[in-house]
Amino acid sequence: MFVENRLRHLVGTQPVVSTVLAPVPWFPSGAARFGEWARHARVPRREERHGLMIHHPRYPLLPKVGMLATPWLLYQAALRAVRRLMRGGLRFDVIDAHYLYPDGVAAVWLGRRLGVPVVLTARGSDVTQIAQMPGPGRMVSAAVRSAAAVITVSAALRDGVVALGAAPERVTVLRNGVDLHGFHPPADRAAARAALGLTRPALISVGHLIPRKGHDLTVRAMALLPEWELMVVGEGPERPALEALARTLGVQDRVRLLGARPHGQLAACYGAADLMVLASSREGWANVLLESMACGTPVVASDIPGNPEVVGCRDAGVIAPRSAEGIAAGVRDLWAAMPARAATRGYAEGFGWGETSAGGYGIYRAVFESHNQPGSVPLRLERRLQPVLDRGSS
Repeated sequence: MFVENRLRHLVGTQPVVSTVLAPVPWFPSGAARFGEWARHARVPRREERHGLMIHHPRYPLLPKVGMLATPWLLYQAALRAVRRLMRGGLRFDVIDAHYLYPDGVAAVWLGRRLGVPVVLTARGSDVTQIAQMPGPGRMVSAAVRSAAAVITVSAALRDGVVALGAAPERVTVLRNGVDLHGFHPPADRAAARAALGLTRPALISVGHLIPRKGHDLTVRAMALLPEWELMVVGEGPERPALEALARTLGVQDRVRLLGARPHGQLAACYGAADLMVLASSREGWANVLLESMACGTPVVASDIPGNPEVVGCRDAGVIAPRSAEGIAAGVRDLWAAMPARAATRGYAEGFGWGETSAGGYGIYRAVFESHNQPGSVPLRLERRLQPVLDRGSS
């Protein structure tokens, strides 16, 4: 969602044209019994979202060797798809790739093959986790050294990308923004709380139910916060374990797992809560924090790199140790001296998409102009792709 949002705001506010290539793993059946694999099979070959044309070529995933082979398989699928689009008249000047592995690695290979500069965006675990693995790490390091520019969503990730070998002058921090129109305080907060059945001070935790999101720590904190109730919004493999944990701790009547909610419904949940908790073990730039603040709800966020950049003052919330005890202490501390919800919203208003879009456009234009300056090897017409940079004609 945050990749789509950044592109939507870029195209909507800057002289940019974009076509999206988003490959998905190949699977032969869309039958529900095959779970996540079937979901891939049901993805259309082509779709239009918010005025953006999106192509979904398929690529194979190989069991057991998939981790190391995926960049190559992704590259091959993307190359075939791009060549088909080029035969149909598509032209572009810059490849903009998100997540360093496997997408960024494949994109750099694609750019080298087509003679087109590549801008990579690092988003979190691609730097903090995948890049630390021996095989993928070597490919990520080569990719960031070869890219024309690298964008990171936090200063902490910028340091990580430079440590991987990227030239510091080619790495820029452009944090994700928040949709201030879609996320705003509810017009009637009492009604929003009633709709969710809230009768006590309420916490909300939003994210996939996977170990690194730390929902288990927030559930454990509930045993130390007897006057609070908790809403967990998200779905994933940890759901049975979280339900069992709540029963073991005797907090099951105050912990509600609401499942996944459409993105457009999250604002009502944030706005109804009193505090938002994010107990992740790693994040690049946690959009959920800004979404909550934009709805007037301050946050308690774990003390991991990146979070202090989002939670920049008391109006936004507090940073707490990543433990059940630390979360509980952070909740009590913030609740004892709550910022005005209008002040929390005001803080979030400093994180709209305008600055990010302008910064991104500046990077793409600089990369384009550098690639096409006198003395550089010009792109042959038949190897040019649709302008990600419009060169002023829009």
